[in-house]
Amino acid sequence: MQRIPNFLSHLLNPVVVLLIVGLLQVALAQDSGPVQDATHQGNVTTEPSRIVTPPANSSALVIGPGDEVEITVYGAPDLSVHTRVNAEGNISMPLIDYVRIAGLSSSEAQAAIDAKLRQNNIVNDPQVAVYVKEYTSSGISVAGEVTKPGVYSALGPHRLFDILQTAGGLSEKASGSVTISHQGNEQNPVTVELSKNPAEMVRSNVELHPGDTVFVAKAAMVYVIGEVTKPGGYILNSTGAVTVLQLVAAAGGPTHAAAVGGTRMLRRTPNGLQELPVPLKALLRGKAADIPVSAEDIIFVPSSRMKEFVAASTMVASASASAAVYRIY
Repeated sequence: MQRIPNFLSHLLNPVVVLLIVGLLQVALAQDSGPVQDATHQGNVTTEPSRIVTPPANSSALVIGPGDEVEITVYGAPDLSVHTRVNAEGNISMPLIDYVRIAGLSSSEAQAAIDAKLRQNNIVNDPQVAVYVKEYTSSGISVAGEVTKPGVYSALGPHRLFDILQTAGGLSEKASGSVTISHQGNEQNPVTVELSKNPAEMVRSNVELHPGDTVFVAKAAMVYVIGEVTKPGGYILNSTGAVTVLQLVAAAGGPTHAAAVGGTRMLRRTPNGLQELPVPLKALLRGKAADIPVSAEDIIFVPSSRMKEFVAASTMVASASASAAVYRIY
């Protein structure tokens, strides 16, 4: 008889273990059930830790004072308006007075007007559309050496070459350096060097955002005036390492009426204009070391028929009045 309890105890031990394991599995299934249901129900989770907020688009256009907007309330044409945002950032609409939309995107402005219509019980289920016809506060400013400086609409995606073309292209005095200041980060402008290399052109055609300012710098120039074949202003190359002989050669050399022995150069200094003699005859014969020129230098080759002294101010005026502009590559 004593063997029966022992037999039962050996038989019950595995059953108890299996029962405990089964209870644990049920408990785990109950804990994980709501999470699985919430995850699969409409593809929306109710767990706050799983909600991912997309990052704000820094390049999104926002409405500002002076912008021209067209607001349509479908089914209620009397409420639709075509107006400009006032200096305080508001617009006026029939029956609901002023609504502030400055600083909002088009979709956010629609929601603000929708809420105002509901709040005033004007329309039960309003369908509002906001279309910005002209952005005056969030355009892209283009300044410097372009044909048509100004502020251009930032509607749609824009890249640097698009804006430069819209501004009429670069002027003849433009350098290959463009500075871009981003709105809100004006202290850290970006400099882009334009290049004729196709691969470099792709990299320099950067994307622009509303509120950006594009400034095209003026190229460093030197001037050759007087008795040369092509008098005018010469744009230095990217290195700026140009000499008197290179510059005179680019100008086509002295004419037959030139008095090369009287050639001189004007240079701007902190103390004013400094006049320097240029031994052009010796340079042309290879009997003197070539002379480097600096930006804004003026080389004057006088005429052999000129008897009177030409003042420095006259030379500067002649250089400034020269219409021809050439590039040195």
